[in-house]
Amino acid sequence: MSAPNHLTLFFTRAWLPVGIVAVWWVASANSTSLYFPPLQTILSTLWSGLLVDGLVTDVLPSVAKFLLGFAIAAVLGIVLGICIGMSSALRAATEPIVQFLRSLPPPVLLPIGLLLFGIGPSMSVAIIVIGAIWPTLLNTVDGVRSLDPLVKDMSRSYRLTMPQYIRFVLLPNAGPQIFAGLRTTLQISIILIVVSEMVASTSGIGFYLLNSQQTFAVAETWAGTLLLGILGYLANLAFLRLERFVLRWQYGMRALTSKG
Repeated sequence: MSAPNHLTLFFTRAWLPVGIVAVWWVASANSTSLYFPPLQTILSTLWSGLLVDGLVTDVLPSVAKFLLGFAIAAVLGIVLGICIGMSSALRAATEPIVQFLRSLPPPVLLPIGLLLFGIGPSMSVAIIVIGAIWPTLLNTVDGVRSLDPLVKDMSRSYRLTMPQYIRFVLLPNAGPQIFAGLRTTLQISIILIVVSEMVASTSGIGFYLLNSQQTFAVAETWAGTLLLGILGYLANLAFLRLERFVLRWQYGMRALTSKG
């Protein structure tokens, strides 16, 4: 893609967020409302309260727990999904358990997590894994099962080993569905890290938000909420970059199809 096209795409995507921030800044500049402080005050609180004073105590611990929980949920979801998808007997045996666990709202698992892991980072990571693994696992199962039987027969004729079969046949076929599940897992992970820190933590962005709400620190509450939105956006942007890199063959095929 040429440089002008990059610039056009950037301005097409950026004009609305930039416009909203500009309108918010101007409209709230002289605000005396207790509930809607000026955007300048919110950003100043965000910088001093979270990015300077709270970077080590709140922001970095939350990001670390989120990344660790998401990584474990992603790896377990893909590995278990491949195993279940490849075996009809295993799929039949595990389906009732999987359907039962995935139907539980993740916040319901918080009391169980407190009993098993206590208050601390391990509880937050465990809640993310237990609550966010299901979209990746189920999408991986569906992606593995969607493999064309003719491709399976061809793989047998080439006498591929199991690692070769998984790497060169199963994963490329299931890749788009796996990444669709991973994107949902990513979103759930962000929600669960905040919820878990609100319930059982003495640090982190979720604890900062809860403490700000309970002490009626409105600017701090807005600052924490805004930071969560920014972190979620950056995480999603990084994930899309990774998806485009891993599935570059698929995007190339789409480009060729559209040109044709």
